[in-house]
Amino acid sequence: MLHPLSKTFNRLSEVLITFGPFGLFVVALLDSSFVPLPSSADALMLLLTTAKPRWMLFYALVATAGSAAGCLILYYVSRRAGQRALRRFSEKKQKRVKDWIDRYDVISVLVASLLPPPFPFKLFVVSAGVFRFSVTRFLIAIIVGRGFRFLLEGYFAIRYGAQAKSVLARYYPWIGLGLAILVIVVFLTRGLLKRRSGSASAVEEGLEAGN
Repeated sequence: MLHPLSKTFNRLSEVLITFGPFGLFVVALLDSSFVPLPSSADALMLLLTTAKPRWMLFYALVATAGSAAGCLILYYVSRRAGQRALRRFSEKKQKRVKDWIDRYDVISVLVASLLPPPFPFKLFVVSAGVFRFSVTRFLIAIIVGRGFRFLLEGYFAIRYGAQAKSVLARYYPWIGLGLAILVIVVFLTRGLLKRRSGSASAVEEGLEAGN
């Protein structure tokens, strides 16, 4: 049985759906900030694109803008609240996310924005605000990650029509995980190459100094 608050949010989502692109923007904004509307933006993106395939790029842009705006609101509220913003998350999760951010920097936020629920995406947004992560890099990661997600949903809606939702539910977790692994591998490889290049330069400088 649904909690009364959940029923209210579901009804709100149903009302916003009738407003087309504007409703998509608001749903994406609310879901990325404080109001839990799980999968509503994804479902609306699929619904609108299936009805008007030619508008897919526009819908993806609107959904990405709404999600980025919602994340930015949550970021600044968390930044102002400080550690209090993390109280509703377990210490174990807090530490794990902080370690990810410290180790992978902007890549951690990008990966989090790609992965579907139940991955704790909002914890990354809140942590980015609390630990005063660069706003510019934060927004870039959100826009790239969410933009890819909504574009992929639009593609599936055009290709599979009414079946897109079930196809995405089956395959997107694996697609998201694969992309996350790819991003991390590229990041680690790039860091390794930089370190090797730096070591080689240091050796050359040492040899020149010796001569």
